[in-house]
Amino acid sequence: MVSRDDVMRAQLTVARHLAPTPLLGSSTLGARLKCELFQHTGSFKSRGALCKLASLDQAERRRGVIAISAGNHAQAVAYAAAVHGVDALVVMWRGASEQKIAATRGYGAAVDLESDGPSAAFERLALLREQTGRTLVHPFDDEVVIAGAGTVGLEIEIDAPDADVVVVPVGGGGLITGVAAALVPLGVRVVAVEPQASPALHAAIEAGAPVAVETGSIADGLNAPFAGGLALAACRELERVLVSEEEIAEAFRFLYQRAKLACEPAGAAAVAALLSGRVHGDAPVAIVSGGNVAAQTASGILASR
Repeated sequence: MVSRDDVMRAQLTVARHLAPTPLLGSSTLGARLKCELFQHTGSFKSRGALCKLASLDQAERRRGVIAISAGNHAQAVAYAAAVHGVDALVVMWRGASEQKIAATRGYGAAVDLESDGPSAAFERLALLREQTGRTLVHPFDDEVVIAGAGTVGLEIEIDAPDADVVVVPVGGGGLITGVAAALVPLGVRVVAVEPQASPALHAAIEAGAPVAVETGSIADGLNAPFAGGLALAACRELERVLVSEEEIAEAFRFLYQRAKLACEPAGAAAVAALLSGRVHGDAPVAIVSGGNVAAQTASGILASR
């Protein structure tokens, strides 16, 4: 289990490379927005990737790292590998965001696109790990990565000490596991928000073990094919909310039009829970991550109403 102490140690690594992201108020929403879309590479993922790369020994650095991602973790690992001078290979899949693929390559990583979807990509990942001996930088089921992600919670603690609830978008569960480790010991409610079309954590908790789920949300950054075992262990008692595709789209439009935040659909999920009335609080904070949206996706959502 990841502890608050683990997250505080991770902050020492994160602070050497990344500036805190801003916390902006929205009087219309009645909440504050933790703007992780402004983080380096456009999401919270760079926090965990930097921590994982910093933890490698010399032999692991020589062998290089491997990761799997629809895009945001891919960019984060590519960036962190460049910072630490480590070779990186990222397994993605055909149909992933062209913008995110290009950005990952732009940071210097090699990209494998042999798979036709997330499930096949995880099989491809296992094969390439065996062939290359690279160290895996898991997107959400690694204690070091999770501790790095949890530093988002420490920044909320500093900037919003009165926050009574923090609303967190969930894919594989790494972010919420880290934020819960940072904030639940202080008595802060932490609420998990997933798309109805991609309910990996919800399904895992209902089944009592990580299970494969069909994914098809417009919030592609939350389309994890399963939730991590660490998230399952840590999040059983947390409040969980499912939001619809239209609620995510409405929150996306709200953030663009009223908050002037050009997030991706995954970044709007927590706000969708607040706008729909599924989560209430006296001083809520919603995490908005990330900011890597393709122009055609953004224009399609904005024009759909």
